[in-house]
Amino acid sequence: MLFSQSRPRELGIPFGILPSGALNAITDVPGVKVGHLTKIEGSDVRTGVTAILPHGGNLFQDKVPAAIFVGNGFGKLAGVTQVKELGNLESPIILTNTLSVAAGIEGVVRFSLSQQGNEAVQSVNALVGETNDGYLNDIRGMHISPEEVIHAIESANSGAVNEGNVGAGTGTVCFGWKGGIGTSSRKLPESLGGYTVGVLVQTNFGGNLQIAGVPVGENLGKYPFKDALEKSDGSCMIVVATDAPVLERNLERMAQRAMMGLAKTGGIASNGSGDYVVAFSTNEGLRIPYSRPSQQLQKGEFLANDDMTALFMAVIEATEEAIINSLFAAETLEGKGGRTVEALPKEKVLEWVISK
Repeated sequence: MLFSQSRPRELGIPFGILPSGALNAITDVPGVKVGHLTKIEGSDVRTGVTAILPHGGNLFQDKVPAAIFVGNGFGKLAGVTQVKELGNLESPIILTNTLSVAAGIEGVVRFSLSQQGNEAVQSVNALVGETNDGYLNDIRGMHISPEEVIHAIESANSGAVNEGNVGAGTGTVCFGWKGGIGTSSRKLPESLGGYTVGVLVQTNFGGNLQIAGVPVGENLGKYPFKDALEKSDGSCMIVVATDAPVLERNLERMAQRAMMGLAKTGGIASNGSGDYVVAFSTNEGLRIPYSRPSQQLQKGEFLANDDMTALFMAVIEATEEAIINSLFAAETLEGKGGRTVEALPKEKVLEWVISK
């Protein structure tokens, strides 16, 4: 069996009770698009950009409800205060490395200003998140340009999402093994609304790796206070999308549950870990138009608190699986200064997990 070409679910690892979507990716949520820019140059450049678009139209003119939850704030998430204040998202979400956040902002702003209908726009709230890939990447070289951010946005599509050493996950490390981009989704039964929840993660954090309840980190000898490559520090960016009619308050509650999915993998949100969750709804009935008559009341139907539980479970399960997917897809990589981060030894993991 070609482990590098198979996802954990296909290899028999269980993840919860809810079924995944057709692609088992964030792009199972209708309208969501993902684009990557992967930059591997010479011996020291190992970085990239990942762009997530809630829909393919003009996001500034047709905003979506959104919320942010900070699991641990040791990070640089540009644009967070406006999303929290207004409860909406008006730009693509960009993930990159810590010192390329400024390039991410400029790329988003340039892209937004160039869109038809935005000719008079003078302010754009670019939402740009990061993790620090400086162990494998020459992060001080600031090798990401605004043009490359725009390329990631313009290349975004609604199909299958590449995982592992791609985009913003090119140079990341997770639990002492090679991390990267991972994604997963859940489809609720029609009796619970039939909604879809999708999650995409950029994994660059530590802890005591657990897969399906098996203490993989301990078995492999990589866990905090032992010899994990980056101790337990790092970061994880998590993006949650849904087509359910959920406004910003309950989107924040969904975002909170993503941290429970991270915890199921053994993540501990350590002191030096920037763990952020961005959640948004693509539901067309809840779009927020930029231009509307003054004092016009907005109308929309949205789920009540009592109907949120299944969505909470979907977020937890999809987040857990997305993180493990990132580890299974990632490949051994050599980078800055000749440093090498090994891929998770999947054969050993499968022996422990499948036979438990």
